[in-house]
Amino acid sequence: MAEDIFVDPQKFEAAKKRILAEEPLFAVGEAEIRGLTYRVFKNAPPSLAGVFMYGTQHGEKDFIIYEGERLSYAETWRRACRLADALKTQFGVSKGDRVAIAMRNYPEWCVAYMAVISLGAVVVPLNAWWKTEEFEYALGDCGVKLIFVDGKRLEYLKPLREKFGLTLILARDAGEGADHLYTEVIGSSQNTTPPMVDIAPDDDFSIVYTSGSTGNPKGVILTHRGAITTLLSWAFVAAAIREARDGASPLGDNPGVLLGVPLFHVTGSHSLFMFSWLIGRKMVMMYRWDARQAIDLINEYELTNFVGVPSQSYEMMLVAGDKTMPSLIDLASGGAKRPPDQVAKLKKKFPGANPSSGYGLSETNALGCVISLQEYQDHPDSTGKPVPPACDIKIMTETGEAKTGEVGEIWIRTAANFRGYLNLPEETQSAITPDGWFRTGDLGRFDEENYLYIVDRIKDIIIRGGENISVLEVEQVAYEYDDVAEAAVFSVPDEKLGERVGIAVYPKPGHTIDLEKFRAHFLKRLAEFKAPERFWISPSRLPRLGTQKFDKITIRMIALQHPPALKV
Repeated sequence: MAEDIFVDPQKFEAAKKRILAEEPLFAVGEAEIRGLTYRVFKNAPPSLAGVFMYGTQHGEKDFIIYEGERLSYAETWRRACRLADALKTQFGVSKGDRVAIAMRNYPEWCVAYMAVISLGAVVVPLNAWWKTEEFEYALGDCGVKLIFVDGKRLEYLKPLREKFGLTLILARDAGEGADHLYTEVIGSSQNTTPPMVDIAPDDDFSIVYTSGSTGNPKGVILTHRGAITTLLSWAFVAAAIREARDGASPLGDNPGVLLGVPLFHVTGSHSLFMFSWLIGRKMVMMYRWDARQAIDLINEYELTNFVGVPSQSYEMMLVAGDKTMPSLIDLASGGAKRPPDQVAKLKKKFPGANPSSGYGLSETNALGCVISLQEYQDHPDSTGKPVPPACDIKIMTETGEAKTGEVGEIWIRTAANFRGYLNLPEETQSAITPDGWFRTGDLGRFDEENYLYIVDRIKDIIIRGGENISVLEVEQVAYEYDDVAEAAVFSVPDEKLGERVGIAVYPKPGHTIDLEKFRAHFLKRLAEFKAPERFWISPSRLPRLGTQKFDKITIRMIALQHPPALKV
């Protein structure tokens, strides 16, 4: 056992107790949230605007580095304040209004995010992989009128402008047809005074769209207190590990992280962007993911942390060759479960970088479990232990709380939990119990040492490289194709991405299905990551259960025993 990655459990427990007792920022109390009592950080800033102000202590230190551009903490906040002032004076944005961001990762994304939130408005990060029809659903759901866009999203959103009365602000890219340019909007104000808005801890700050089993994506309503609970919980764990390791921080002494995941997911917005802002960690942005470039950027900027979906660290391992990353000390994964065998392989390939993993959901502001260092090497198939000090997790079966080792649904209770699903009261009631537990839809078990293991999911979704895909949504598009009589969508195991989208189809009598055209049909309607990549044509009708629903287990089992008719 390597001493450099071992954390003495007794020292860790002692560090947690001391920090809770002596560090005011991490002091825990209780608060009533939506009629229920939760553990909270009682001295936390009341809103994310306070967190943003806290981060300004890092001053002129680099915060964002993007293709040669550098933005310090101070300059990022100055720009956010100027943009907030322009949004208020030019567009009348005020507390509770919803403003969307639909663009790839750019520095402007972060500035717009902070500006909207600091006004007490609600930021809606839209999935930049979506096509026009997917945007159309979300805009009809959330009622957004003002959207920050880049060039590609501008083209997808222009056809919807008249229907929804949209105002489109174009950032960074060239493009025709935007209502305003970002540079002109932010250039209209030189007011760097932070907005003076009374924002309560349980006010909404964001609506994040996540795919579930119901077809269309669901808007997850997040509050200021929820996000702050997550950020401070992570900071607490990092501080306790550092103390238990006699000053060796899991974040590094001069922390820096590579941003290679989308900011519109909580992994990007919370684990990378806002957490970096809180702890003073510089963030190097990539234009698009490329494993070789990722290694070069980590080395060029001497980055200490990498946070991405498991497929990204796997790709880095495959393409590294004889390159090392001497500055990197942590290789974190989130968004999907990392295949257990990759944990030891990563450590062997990059000896100085310790693999780690987290488990959380959009509905929990990404808070849940964490595992790292020697614990992860010893338990590579686990997702870790509940993150202290304000997160409770239990396993529930139909007869009550599960015994140790027994599989059931994972339930999470924390002040970080979401307020509800937008415009979906029945789904909200189903997901959140009367006493405040969030039913995740994931199946798991605890072992004797309180390590959580995720074994399956109840929800009919596929997780491809960290992106949640609704099986029902893909099947609905399949049935729009004239030649299809029956279609069943399911996950196909994949070493790189974890899962890919597979589909088995039975043609209408007398019809044949041209699979290349069928694939193109999906690409016109859906974001590319949702489109099936493995196709099987069934010679007979698809098997069904006694309820007349498709027998997905049998369909998947039979399909995986045969090579697909089309493999993309």
